[in-house]
Amino acid sequence: MSGDIRFEVIKKIAEARFKYKDMSRISMLNSSSPPSVFVGSKLKYPLVNVGILSPLDRDEDAWIYDDMKYWADYNFSIKDVLNLRDNLLNSRFKSSVKEAAKTGRFVQIAQEIAIASRPVDVEIELERDINVGRQKDRILTPMGMTAPLKKARVTGNVKVDERLDKTINDDIKASEGMKYLYKNSFNEYALSKILSVGVLGLKKNKKFVPTRWSITATDDTIGKQLIEEIKNYKWIEDFELFYGSFMGNCYVVMFFPGVWSFELFELYLPGSSWNPSQEIKASTDFESYDGRKEYAFSTQGGYYASRLPVLEYLNRIKRQASVLVIRLETQSYWATLGVWVCRESIRKALANKKITFNDMKEITESARKISMIKYGFDNNQILSRSKLLEQLKTQTNLKKWL
Repeated sequence: MSGDIRFEVIKKIAEARFKYKDMSRISMLNSSSPPSVFVGSKLKYPLVNVGILSPLDRDEDAWIYDDMKYWADYNFSIKDVLNLRDNLLNSRFKSSVKEAAKTGRFVQIAQEIAIASRPVDVEIELERDINVGRQKDRILTPMGMTAPLKKARVTGNVKVDERLDKTINDDIKASEGMKYLYKNSFNEYALSKILSVGVLGLKKNKKFVPTRWSITATDDTIGKQLIEEIKNYKWIEDFELFYGSFMGNCYVVMFFPGVWSFELFELYLPGSSWNPSQEIKASTDFESYDGRKEYAFSTQGGYYASRLPVLEYLNRIKRQASVLVIRLETQSYWATLGVWVCRESIRKALANKKITFNDMKEITESARKISMIKYGFDNNQILSRSKLLEQLKTQTNLKKWL
């Protein structure tokens, strides 16, 4: 796979959009799933829509329709991603979440596709016309088409990684299975797909998990496992600052010597994807050394997606720190693409050269100046509201007193 694929695929997508103007004529498909399955949460639980995702034609490059990591690595634009996703069909069927433990034909096919390690050739027959149009969501990556599934058949060989096959057949908790797979090079994107189709966990507990839940559950589960390791490391010695941007999302990430804690501020500028108003909107969530007791309702899935690359960085350098992240969502982020953008934006920031400081005053003043110069925003009010900074000041004063 190389950057050259980007141009060829985007060109091919544009041609496909022209070719399939009349969706009402499409009822049978010979296609390739990236591989990917989507479990929708719009029905009354425990009912869910389980969908096989595929372009309208068979495509040896089908993986690119659902490869967020590749999109980030090769700096795809928002328009590039939307062009890809608009050409992705969700052929879906209704199911109870508990059906994942049974042997229904559609269930088996969906699970086969989700656990495959490369694109899967499929034949699909639709029950009704394709519905065109994407929906806006904070967590999920958009798709362009949906249709009810009438028949489906896998027509090619499905290759499954031996380590995944072993984990599926071991009667262990889902969290233990995810821990093993993550340590064996399965990233969070693969794990959230596997979790969603109900193949992980104790046999008596296996069930479908809506994709929006599985994404956050995966980020949170991996994150908690990394936190347990990081709490055993020494504190970082310097005050470290990173900054960077991707798709109009600007991040300032600050690491402070201290016990593990994490705080995220998200600022949405007027005209950005989630703020049609004329005023800046803000949300924030925080966790201390003891962790969170409830879901991060303010920043939602973005909290867990943002925390994961921070934890991976600390685990990589074998150090512990208190971490403050400020996200500025600008007008350039005009269409929401899902929390993978948060995750990859921070990874890009952490790949940049770090700036080190001797004390808290230096790093926070530098963060303020960077926000002003680079992004035209004074984050002084945000910093003054920080629970993490207040906690660090208290610790510092206590240490001096002792």
